[in-house]
Amino acid sequence: MRLLSWNIHKGIGGRDRRYSLARIVDCIEAENPDLICLQEVDRHVRRSGHHDQPRMLARQLHCHAVFQPTVAVAGGGYGNLVLSRWPVSSRHRITLRHGSRKPRGAQLLVVESPEGPLHLVHTHLGLAESERRWQVDRLLGHMLFRSADMHPTLLVGDFNDWRNSLAAGTLAAGGFQQVTAPISRFRTFPAWLPIGALDKAFVRGRIDVRHARVVRTSLAKVASDHLPLVLDFHLS
Repeated sequence: MRLLSWNIHKGIGGRDRRYSLARIVDCIEAENPDLICLQEVDRHVRRSGHHDQPRMLARQLHCHAVFQPTVAVAGGGYGNLVLSRWPVSSRHRITLRHGSRKPRGAQLLVVESPEGPLHLVHTHLGLAESERRWQVDRLLGHMLFRSADMHPTLLVGDFNDWRNSLAAGTLAAGGFQQVTAPISRFRTFPAWLPIGALDKAFVRGRIDVRHARVVRTSLAKVASDHLPLVLDFHLS
């Protein structure tokens, strides 16, 4: 099974500032993932042609779609999107907004994979370290998160964690193992000259990650300001 996680920056290139959802689709199709976790997905926003990106991506990639709008923008907004080839039997979304900072959120899904139920948790955390610690504490302690404790859990997204401080703190205490380590191998931002390992993955329970890598194709380097992260895994 294969998962791709990517901050697509609304489909706007990091260097050329050109909007092209087709480049995003081409990058994703080249990797042929079964599960796709995307951050900063626009819906009905002027900068992206007022496109309904969740609907367009679901149609073009032939997947089930679960969208979580988090930030309102002039009649539309953007947020987190999960696309799945397999049915989703449970879906929840929780807010991770901390005080007056930009709204953030997390998606909690149970995906009926061919190898059994998978608890997929997808998020995009804040810019401040204290904010991220609070967000992870809230996420792991939330009743909706804990209601799926019986399933193997895969936690992915844009963590904005430059110093990788979450891995050895709350997440380790919660039984999570970081897949995207050492961070020197998983630098994803900025896409054209990556120095920050901001996009991360953690697992807990019966998940065997066979391979984890960053996509560094020439197209990926221009399609967004982040590079995609790809995991190949099985439920053991």
